[in-house]
Amino acid sequence: MDESMNHTNGLQPVTNCDRLSNVTQIEGRILSIRNIQVMIDRDLAELYGVDTKVLNQAVKRNIERFTERFRFQLSQDETKELVANCDRFESLKHSSVCPYVFTEQGVAMLSSVLRSETAVYVSIQIMDAFVAMRRFLVNNAQVFQRLEMIEYHQLEIQQHQQEADKRIDEIFQKFEEKETTSQGIFFDGQVFDAYVFVSDLIKKAKTSIVLIDNYVDETVLTMLDKRDNGIVVTIYTQQISRQLQLDINRHNAQYPPITANVFRQAHDRFLIIDDEVYHIGASIKDLGKKWFGFTLMKDITANEIINRINGRH
Repeated sequence: MDESMNHTNGLQPVTNCDRLSNVTQIEGRILSIRNIQVMIDRDLAELYGVDTKVLNQAVKRNIERFTERFRFQLSQDETKELVANCDRFESLKHSSVCPYVFTEQGVAMLSSVLRSETAVYVSIQIMDAFVAMRRFLVNNAQVFQRLEMIEYHQLEIQQHQQEADKRIDEIFQKFEEKETTSQGIFFDGQVFDAYVFVSDLIKKAKTSIVLIDNYVDETVLTMLDKRDNGIVVTIYTQQISRQLQLDINRHNAQYPPITANVFRQAHDRFLIIDDEVYHIGASIKDLGKKWFGFTLMKDITANEIINRINGRH
């Protein structure tokens, strides 16, 4: 059975939204489940060029970003209906784990957590498909109204239009915010925004992280644990108290180790991510409590900083 012509009340591929050459391969993969337009995890993994397991592991490492509104798991009944209506999901019939699906917002968020060369490009194509889907719904609204012949459906389409507009606006906003800015300021009360900003810096490290901060506690250790496996972390601080050393020892007994060294020559805070040096105006443990700025320093390299530390240490 042709999947693009398959329609049920519970599961509906949204196809032929628009004849845009860049989105035709994606249109047939957008499904309507629980009256929400979604994409299956394995379809997204194929488009992004990664394994489904890799995609879901990336989500688990950033689970705070994927609420139920962004990603949810299908029930067994929904999975059976998916298999029955879509031949390409035949292998799910023998799987003991129900697949996850991602809404428009979830797809947008995926591009910020997947480390794939094609992630941003593919996400833009998926966005185009959702935009084309919205255009299709708008252009055919009268047809839908005549088919349903009830006033309730008119209200449903109007509500869907408003929700689609809002979601697509959120998607574009997420893409505008995706790239790390080189400088900026956080005001008092922006605790979560500042926390997410520094967390994203830590998560993008590929080889090493160096933190120069005179005020370190266990919350800093917790934040540094957001790094990928194999990333070497070194902290330089003016004093390692008995409590901090105890925290570090207990941390290292359970998690990948963090090294702490005494360094008394620094007044400001610096966060070195691989080859990038960030000047941070506040201690990591106090982010967002008061105004502070940050700057990506381009006139000095990470090696210069490290060499100066080693020369005085």
